[in-house]
Amino acid sequence: MEKEENQKSDSGENIEIEENNNSNKTFENKDLKPEDKIKELEDKLARAYAEIENQRRRFEKEKDEAFDYGGFSLARETLNLIDNLERSKIALENDEKLKNSETLKKTVEHLDIIQKDMISILKKNNIEEIKSIGQKLDPNLHQAMMEIENDDKESGTVVQEIQKGFMMKDRLLRPSLVAVSKKTKRKDENLKKNQKSEENQSKSNEN
Repeated sequence: MEKEENQKSDSGENIEIEENNNSNKTFENKDLKPEDKIKELEDKLARAYAEIENQRRRFEKEKDEAFDYGGFSLARETLNLIDNLERSKIALENDEKLKNSETLKKTVEHLDIIQKDMISILKKNNIEEIKSIGQKLDPNLHQAMMEIENDDKESGTVVQEIQKGFMMKDRLLRPSLVAVSKKTKRKDENLKKNQKSEENQSKSNEN
């Protein structure tokens, strides 16, 4: 019996505490001036509106990206067909049995037409080839696979394209695989000698 009474008294105290808290909150709210209440409501509405606006912008961005880049994976897979056409053409041209034959010429012509048509279709869908030959190596667009000695070109210039790269609008579909130029050893030695002689000359002038 005593336990039950204690429990009742405890629960009664809890009810009283909750009632007191609620009355305090009500009292606090009553203390707010009408201007403050209006300002509080305006702040809540502004935050809710900002959150809705952020969600709307995010959904718009996702929708635009889905529209612009929805075929990204398909486009990248399509590039394999262009590569295979190029490899087939090279294999046929290197075939000793077919060299200088009319069959080879006609086959290569047909492969070229198909390849050009495919690239044209890609262009219509905002997929463009990356210009590589003669360009300075750009790590964002090119992937250097080898170096070729060439004193006529500045070091790091693309002199050979191993595999074409493509852009889809402003996104890299795949980088160009390229070979870049480097100076020959003799050229490097001459440059170092010239630099040393210029340094020595400038030091002697200072003295």
